[in-house]
Amino acid sequence: MPARLRRTLLATAMAATLTAAAACGGANDQQSASGPVTLVVKTFSQFGYDALYKQYEASHPGVTIKEENIGKLGDYSPKLQQWMTAGSGAGDVVALEEGIISQYVAKPDKFVNLLDKGADSLKPDYLDWKWNQALTADGKTLIGLGTDIGAQGMCYRKDLFQKAGLPVDRDQVGALWPTWDAYLATGKRFLTANTGAKFYDSSSGMYQNILMQQGDHTYYDRANAFVADSNPAVRSAYDQTVGMIQGGLSANLDQYSPQWNAGFKKGTFATIACPSWMLATIQKQAGPENADKWDVAKVPGNGAVRGGSFLAVPKQSKHQDQAVELVKFLTSAQGQIGAFQAKGNFPSSPQAIDDPVVQGLTNAYFGGAPVGKIFGASAKAVKPVYLGPANVAIGDRFTNALLAVEQGKLQPDEAWAKAIDEARRLVK
Repeated sequence: MPARLRRTLLATAMAATLTAAAACGGANDQQSASGPVTLVVKTFSQFGYDALYKQYEASHPGVTIKEENIGKLGDYSPKLQQWMTAGSGAGDVVALEEGIISQYVAKPDKFVNLLDKGADSLKPDYLDWKWNQALTADGKTLIGLGTDIGAQGMCYRKDLFQKAGLPVDRDQVGALWPTWDAYLATGKRFLTANTGAKFYDSSSGMYQNILMQQGDHTYYDRANAFVADSNPAVRSAYDQTVGMIQGGLSANLDQYSPQWNAGFKKGTFATIACPSWMLATIQKQAGPENADKWDVAKVPGNGAVRGGSFLAVPKQSKHQDQAVELVKFLTSAQGQIGAFQAKGNFPSSPQAIDDPVVQGLTNAYFGGAPVGKIFGASAKAVKPVYLGPANVAIGDRFTNALLAVEQGKLQPDEAWAKAIDEARRLVK
C-alpha cells in the first residue's frame, strides 16, 4: 500500500474516532463548558503522542494538553512514587510501565477506576493479558488502559555482518538463530572474523529478553511470593547470558550510558535485542550517517515482549472525566497506530496489530524492514509472563550482577549470590 494512501486511511480513521469521542463526551463536555482546561500528561521515554495531542485539541475546543516527559524510566518511577504518596504533582494522566504497574494495582485507591467510566466495554480492544495486568485480582478495579507492548526483534548492522562473512538478508539472518544457543554460535562465528566490533551491546538487554521467554513468571509467582532464588527460569536466563559473556560476545556497555549511546555511531557492536520501541533510540543515537546500515530480524526463540505501558488517571487530577476521555483516545486502536507510526511503539490492540496500516508499515532507516509484520509475529507468539510488585527493582539487581561479571568485578556465582541477597532485602 502506498505511503500516501496509508496516511489518508489513518487520517480518515482518526477523524472518525475523534468524532465518536466528542459525541460521547458526557461529563467531559460539561466540565469544559466551565472554561479552558489544561491536561498534564506525565510520561517517560518516547510515547509518540505529539500529533495525537494536536488532533485531540482540535476536536476538543478549550482543552490544552501539556506533556511533561521525565526521560528514563529509572528517573521517572521514583518521581511517580513521590507524587502518588504526596497526593499532588502527578498531573491528570500518568504512564505506568509494565514492570511497575503491579505495585499500583495492589493499592488501586490512588487511581480513578476506569470501569466506573465505561471502560468495561473496551475490553475487546486490548490483548487479554494486557488488560488483566491493570485489573485488580477481584476484577472490580481497572487502573489503566494499555498503550504499547515491547514486541521483540533483533536489530543488526548489515555492514558488520557483511564484513564478517555472514548473510545480511533479514530472513537469512533470522534463520541463523532459531534458538539462543544458535545465537551464541553465530556470535562466536562473528568474532572469528575480527571486525573490531563485539557481537552485542549489553548483557542486560539479552538477559531480559531471554528471561521473558522462560515461562509463566519470573521473580514472583502469581500469589506474589518471592521465588527468584527457586525459579529455574531465572537461573537459566542468567546462566545462558553468562555463557555469552564468557564467549566474549558482549561489548560490556551499560545501556543508556554515554558509551552505549556512542557505540551506535561507532559500530561498537553488531546486534542489539530490539523491542519495537528501541527503533527510535537506535535511529536517534546512530544518526543519519548510519541510515540503512541497521536492519531488523526475528528474535531467537518464540517471540517475546520487553516493556510496554499503560495510561492511568490519578485521583488527585482536578479534571478526571476529561483525563479519562483523553486516555481512551490515546489508547484506542487508531491512537496506538499513530504512536507506532511516530516512534515504533507496537500496539496492544488486536485491531491495531491486524490493521493494514500496521501490517504494511516499513521503516526506511532500517533498510525498509517490514517492522509491522516482524513485530506482529513476535507479539502473537508471546506467552504472558507475570511480573510482581518490585519486578523492576529486583531485575536491576540481576542486570547489575551481569554487568559486574562483564566488567570482571565478580565471578558469576558471586554475582548471582549478591543479586539474590539484595533482592531478598527488597521484599522483606
